[in-house]
Amino acid sequence: MKTINGAMFAKMVINASRLLEINKDKIDSLNVFPVPDGDTGTNMSLTIKSAVTEVKKCTSNSLSEIAECASKGALRGARGNSGVISSQIFRGMCAVLKDAQTVDVKTFAKALKSATDVAYSAVSKPKEGTILTVSRMISECAMQSKAKEFEQFFEEILARGEEALNLTPELLPVLKKAGVVDSGGMGLLTIYKGMQKAVLGEEVEAGESEIEVVKMDTSSLEHADILNLGTIEFGYCTEFFIINIKKRTTLADIDKLREYLMTIGDSVLVIGDLEFIKVHVHTNNPGKALSRALELGEIDKVKIENMLEQNRELIKKYEAEKKEMGMLAICSGEGLSNIFKDLSVDRVIEGGQTMNPSASDIADAVCRINAENIFVFPNNKNIILAAEQSKQLVEGKTIHVIPTKNVPQGIAAALAFNPDEKVSVNKVNMLHATENITAGQITYAVRNTKMDNFTLKKGDIIGLDDKKILAKGNSIVDCAIKLITSLKEDYHTVINLYYGADVSEEDATKILDEIQQEFSDLDVQLLPGGQAVYYFIVSLE
Repeated sequence: MKTINGAMFAKMVINASRLLEINKDKIDSLNVFPVPDGDTGTNMSLTIKSAVTEVKKCTSNSLSEIAECASKGALRGARGNSGVISSQIFRGMCAVLKDAQTVDVKTFAKALKSATDVAYSAVSKPKEGTILTVSRMISECAMQSKAKEFEQFFEEILARGEEALNLTPELLPVLKKAGVVDSGGMGLLTIYKGMQKAVLGEEVEAGESEIEVVKMDTSSLEHADILNLGTIEFGYCTEFFIINIKKRTTLADIDKLREYLMTIGDSVLVIGDLEFIKVHVHTNNPGKALSRALELGEIDKVKIENMLEQNRELIKKYEAEKKEMGMLAICSGEGLSNIFKDLSVDRVIEGGQTMNPSASDIADAVCRINAENIFVFPNNKNIILAAEQSKQLVEGKTIHVIPTKNVPQGIAAALAFNPDEKVSVNKVNMLHATENITAGQITYAVRNTKMDNFTLKKGDIIGLDDKKILAKGNSIVDCAIKLITSLKEDYHTVINLYYGADVSEEDATKILDEIQQEFSDLDVQLLPGGQAVYYFIVSLE
């Protein structure tokens, strides 16, 4: 598809609305509590639904008229801070589209650029790490795109959108502290994903998952540490329309209203013209905001929400869901991460050889687990000290470091966890469980050296435990057999092989067969680890 017309743009808006409606609850859950406006997904959904209502009323397939309807509908239905900004994104987009009979990729890129410009200008104090950042990075990608067809174009801008969304916690500290991405940014990405589906000729089906919108670890969204995210300075989310504008009112008066509201609150948005004005503000004095607005015209559709009470309810819910014990594991590789999650580990953070997380990283992860006692599995001898130091950075929770030196020990510790036992009993059981694990790793030499009675050349396949090099082989399987032979004791009955990112499943299966033949008296199991550096992690039990 090289161009879109009015009928296609209408489908794009409708699809965007449907996908947003399906995923609004998940987007709501991304909100950083107790920061206000916790219904981002709902507000954005209602805003775009209003645009759809107006589009469906349009009796013409003219792109100009449909774009005009979408723009006005979004503004009239705008709810909440996120909804108003979304309406401005539509306003900027449609301002470009309505001047064209058909739209090619280049023109649509300009529309996205206009959407970003209008959205930024609408916010009194723009913040990076929000929906604005996602809009900006998408529009920058759009303007640089060399695509001629919309299919490729949307693929490029959505990939950039995912990068932008994952960047938001780095730009906005409160998001990083809570362990979430920006909810408005995810909402915008959902809108554009819905539009893409229309371009591809796909219908949005009920129950369509937000995972298709952006690939992310949603385990971090379950519990932000809301007690330590700060307080609400302005307690009432106030929004309304000003209609039937007085004849003496000027555009300068609208600017003066915006300036006044900024003196009595924050999250100020005053959008519109001399036909009607949309106002949004967080303030402790809603009456003052309404009184000043009455100087410009009549007040309509007033909505005032007590965010302080909403926050109290959230804290109450957070406290009610708090557990006595939780678990945190550190590892590298999607496969290993999934294994820990299957064992009910609450959070998994990336780390291991060559990428040790800091004490602060571990403390932040602990704070996102809604439990009083947290068992931490470092799974690497170089991470144990940082895990111990993290205790000094966390208040209100007790960290219990189980000094696991490798992933198999961490898995054994997680398997030993019993939520019905006391903390002290679990700690003892976990420590005992790690003692029954014999583990090794297969990797390669990074330089020429002599060590542990081996003469090594760069690239040689080597096998080691947590202390020294135990084997050198001509191939991975040769080294694995030598390593297992060195580690194996008479009481061992099981060998677990976790293959890394540099080993294909096909090759891993072939190696499994050879090891099983060599050690026919043991049960050999193969599991995907996905870890870096190590071809295999070997565990004997």
